[in-house]
Amino acid sequence: LAAFADAGAKLAVVTAKDKLRKLLGHKMKGICFSSEKSDQVTMEENGIDNVLDMVGMPVPSVYSAELSEFVFAAGVKLMESRRPDLMYLSTTDYVQHKAAPGSPAANAFYQMMDGYLAQLDAQGATIVLTADHGMNDKHGADGSPNVIYLQDVLDGWYGAEKARVILPITDPYVVHHGALGSFATVYAPDEASVPGWIERIKGIPGMELVLSRAEAAKRFELPPDRIGDIVVVSERNTVIGTAASRHDLSALEVPLRSHGGVSEQQVPLICNRPVEGIAAGRRLRNFDALDIALNHAR
Repeated sequence: LAAFADAGAKLAVVTAKDKLRKLLGHKMKGICFSSEKSDQVTMEENGIDNVLDMVGMPVPSVYSAELSEFVFAAGVKLMESRRPDLMYLSTTDYVQHKAAPGSPAANAFYQMMDGYLAQLDAQGATIVLTADHGMNDKHGADGSPNVIYLQDVLDGWYGAEKARVILPITDPYVVHHGALGSFATVYAPDEASVPGWIERIKGIPGMELVLSRAEAAKRFELPPDRIGDIVVVSERNTVIGTAASRHDLSALEVPLRSHGGVSEQQVPLICNRPVEGIAAGRRLRNFDALDIALNHAR
């Protein structure tokens, strides 16, 4: 996005959470703000001011569908008034964590999205819609979470703190998922112990993949210097935690839905215009949304 702006394009970026706004807006010239901090925007920091007046909505709760609706409403207003060359709108997955497809809450959310996307389409915008990941139920028939507390398991096998389990899903928004996802990386005490640990972890019910660092880096295109000795991925309806004592699940108001595994890898990639010039057999990825919008939509 910064490179696009440096080339002279007019940019607008609206995110749900401010943490993503800071990442996407790094060194970027143009409009860039979040729903979460929409009452704190300044021309100097965000390239725009008086966002609440423009959108006509109050600052939404970070735990709400309105956090994402604000993004779409802002996008429509920006397209009407500023007509950016490229606009990037990013929602939160709060509703998908709470509501399964086909439920009233999910249907209402997608109906809301559809209304705003229709307005952007009517303004002549080329739209590419995609997701960062899928989402699945991670609980049993009784509604209780299916959790492998891997740090507890490894402590029991090898002694306290011989291993260190890192969960990349960990963030402050625990109401969404209790910091429970389907991917974890494990640091072992030494390289010699890794093969034996891998074989033993494979036997834990609910595990789908247990890979060495080299295997995981190759399969998932990960930087080997930023992951542990072992990468573990749980099955479709199971999540991985560290220790039970470290996860506060009291904020989960509905049965757990989360992401992070191979089972959540396939996502939609939708364009509102015909596309051409895409090589036969090309594996399209969600980050190809920009390529499709800029180079292949007509």
